[in-house]
Amino acid sequence: MSVPAPSDLVTVVIATYNMGKYLPEAVESVLAQTYPNVEVQVVDDGSADDTPAVVRRWADHPRVRVHRQDNGGQARAKNQGVSLSRGEFVAFLDADDIWLPDKLARQMPLFAGRPRVGVVYSEYENMDDQGRLLQKSPTKMHRGRVSAQLLVENFISFPTAIVRKEYLTRWGAFDERYRMGIDYELWLRLSAHCEFDFVPQPTVRYRIWSGQMSKDYRRRYDSAIQIMRGFLDANPDAVQPTQVKTAWAHTYTGRGNVILWQEKDRKAAMRDYARALRFQPAYWPAWRSILRSLLTMRAP
Repeated sequence: MSVPAPSDLVTVVIATYNMGKYLPEAVESVLAQTYPNVEVQVVDDGSADDTPAVVRRWADHPRVRVHRQDNGGQARAKNQGVSLSRGEFVAFLDADDIWLPDKLARQMPLFAGRPRVGVVYSEYENMDDQGRLLQKSPTKMHRGRVSAQLLVENFISFPTAIVRKEYLTRWGAFDERYRMGIDYELWLRLSAHCEFDFVPQPTVRYRIWSGQMSKDYRRRYDSAIQIMRGFLDANPDAVQPTQVKTAWAHTYTGRGNVILWQEKDRKAAMRDYARALRFQPAYWPAWRSILRSLLTMRAP
C-alpha cells in the first residue's frame, strides 16, 4: 500500500437531498481547507428543492464536480460519489454539516508511513440549525483495531472520517441494503481489516435540527442490531465472546431507554432490559434503567 504525501488528493463526497439551504456552507468549508489538494464530488440524490439552482454556482469551479441522479437513497448517492472520486483518500461530509479549516491538515499526517491505518476520524462540535454552538460531552475515542469497541457503540462521527480509498476498493463502500446506519456498517466492516486512528481536537461542526433522519431512534437501533448480527456472522472471531455479550447488553439497554423515553412504552422497554440481562446478568446500566423506569418515563 502507498503512504500519503503532502500532495495526496483527498476527494470529499457530499451526498445531498433537499439541502439547498445548507449545501453552500458545506462546500465552502471544504474549499477553505488549509490542506491544498482537495476535490469535491457533490451528488444530488434527486432533490426537489432549489438544489439544482444552488449548485450552478460551481459549474466552472476547478475543484467541484456535481452529479445529479434519480432519488435512490443516501447509500447509493454516497457510493456514486466514491465511484467518481479521483483521490487516494476519500472523506465524507453531509450537506448540513461543515468542516473546520484545518481538518485535513490535522488528520492526513496520521496516515503517513502507516499503511495499516485505513480510517482517521476526530472529535466534533455540535451546532443548531442557525449554526450556534451547542454543549456536548467529550467523545470517548479508540485507536488501533477497534472492532470490539465499535460493536458496543459507534463513536465515529461520519463527517469526521477520512478513508484510505484502497480499503473502499478492496472491501466495498456503503451497503445499499440499509437505509440507516450505513456509516456504522462500513466502520464495522473495515475494522476487521485495518487500524483506525483519531485526532482529539474537533474538526467538524455537526448540525442538530428537526429534519434529521438520525432522530428516528427506534429505527436507528433496529438497523444497528441488524448490522451487528451481520458483522458477527461474517467475522465470528473478530470480537471476544465476553465483549460480544457486553455489546448486546449495551444495545438492548439503549433501545429500551429510547422506547421508554420516546414512546412511553414501559412494557416494551422492560422486554429489552430483560434481553440485555440475559446476555450479561450483572449489567448495571440495565438494572439502573429498570429501577428508574419504575419512577418515571422521562429521559434524564
